[in-house]
Amino acid sequence: MTKKLIDLSHNVEDGMITYKGLPAPIICDFLSRGDSRGHYDEGTEFHIGEIKMVANTGTYMDSPFHRYSDGKDLSELDLERIADLEAVVVRVDEEAMAINDTHFRGLDVRGKAVLVHTDWSRHWRTDDYFEGHPFLTEDAAVWLRDNGAVLVGIDSYNIDDIRGGARPVHSILLRDEITIVEHMTGLDKLPDSAFRFFAVPVKVKGMGTFPVRAYALIE
Repeated sequence: MTKKLIDLSHNVEDGMITYKGLPAPIICDFLSRGDSRGHYDEGTEFHIGEIKMVANTGTYMDSPFHRYSDGKDLSELDLERIADLEAVVVRVDEEAMAINDTHFRGLDVRGKAVLVHTDWSRHWRTDDYFEGHPFLTEDAAVWLRDNGAVLVGIDSYNIDDIRGGARPVHSILLRDEITIVEHMTGLDKLPDSAFRFFAVPVKVKGMGTFPVRAYALIE
């Protein structure tokens, strides 16, 4: 059978806003092709780009260090827990805002990536994306932790309810080294199960969050 790769990430583009209140990335030339020509033989040119951005840009992964000073940072994540994972998709009615444990009961999530499909990514790059987004509740996070999930992803603005200052889902999952992938897209293209999931950030020491190229492999 032919294998199929499904991209589950948003593009990172100059000037885009991922999270309201955080600066947009600046993407520019460090060395343009024209300027590079003086360094090489005729007909040879290169481009070296430069990017300035906060870590929470595009589709990104939260490691335990994002929440806890003693948690694993990006450089310490085990590949076995972020790449080539058996995965399941949980479909949530588009009217649901608070996604509780009842949405997950009956699923086998042990050792798996759990991807929550809300279809909120349809609002990406609009003002609607920032307001009234779907999120997981504390009891959902407890259930996912207690039932052995190793990664939880969502195609929404935040996995937590941001109307207050508490972040119970981040706190519960990251304390148990269950990484989080936010701002996903394309989950409608996936089957409910029987696929592999990958989301690997750059191996940066002392940083808790970074963009990923999240994708699924369907065999």
